[in-house]
Amino acid sequence: MMQRPFRFGVVGGSAASREAWITYARLIEELGYSTLLLPDRAQMGLAPFASLSVAATATSSLRVGSYVFCNDYRHPAILAKEIATLDLLSDGRFEIGIGAGVGPMDYTQMGLPFESAGDRVGRVEETLTIIKQYFCQERVNFSGKYYTITDLPGLPHPVQQPHPPIFIGSAGKRLLSIAARQADIISPNLKYSPQGSGATDVSMAQKIDWLREAAGERFEQLELSQAVFNYVITDSPVKVARLVNGPPMPIQPTPLSTEQAIESLLKQREELGFSYIQVGENQLENFAPVVARLTGK
Repeated sequence: MMQRPFRFGVVGGSAASREAWITYARLIEELGYSTLLLPDRAQMGLAPFASLSVAATATSSLRVGSYVFCNDYRHPAILAKEIATLDLLSDGRFEIGIGAGVGPMDYTQMGLPFESAGDRVGRVEETLTIIKQYFCQERVNFSGKYYTITDLPGLPHPVQQPHPPIFIGSAGKRLLSIAARQADIISPNLKYSPQGSGATDVSMAQKIDWLREAAGERFEQLELSQAVFNYVITDSPVKVARLVNGPPMPIQPTPLSTEQAIESLLKQREELGFSYIQVGENQLENFAPVVARLTGK
């Protein structure tokens, strides 16, 4: 696989005021990160669409994205309209992260049924078809197992063509295979035991093989991604803040110097192809020297 240059994103963010949020977004941009990514979970702080819109307006080059929209929270037609609107208003700087739900907790809190993985993934697959039609056709007509759409205008039009890049992360073969055929950015994940004691499934190399097999000729076009929420940079004077609005970390922190982190990321890219790296907001400033050394290389 052709090696892509590195880019980095920050996952999470919280703010007590508009000014604080704008300051946070501008800091991410100034430190050289590519993207500000927000989770889509009811128990976390800021909701993604409004927050990302403000962040895009307050910056000039920072990309913004979801990490990731839970498909079951919104009808795909409404989701497509929101995405197209944000891509338009951000001058084409939005990335679509979408998934089948983190787990039953979010659903239970809102009184939503947490259905089988097969049904939830099936709905994601149909949603991907619908939103691509919305972005690329004048009118959307779709009849599937889960959704039906009739003569819906695909408005507004997104700036990015044919559509904003689609990000999918998964540990499962079915969703990874769908992603290989439909997404632009893919993060294969490892399954961990509930206690976080270690990985419980096949190797990451095997998951890359799943992607290669399902993607066929388009495999070379994929951007492979990986979160390094476990990396804790030890040779920085910046105090690590509590992770306020980022993802839960199922594995133990891995203390690394800046040089060790750089070496680790270069090795991962060489062996597995990961070039788009996400860090948690608690390592935002500590990770900046790594970002400075590797971005675009």
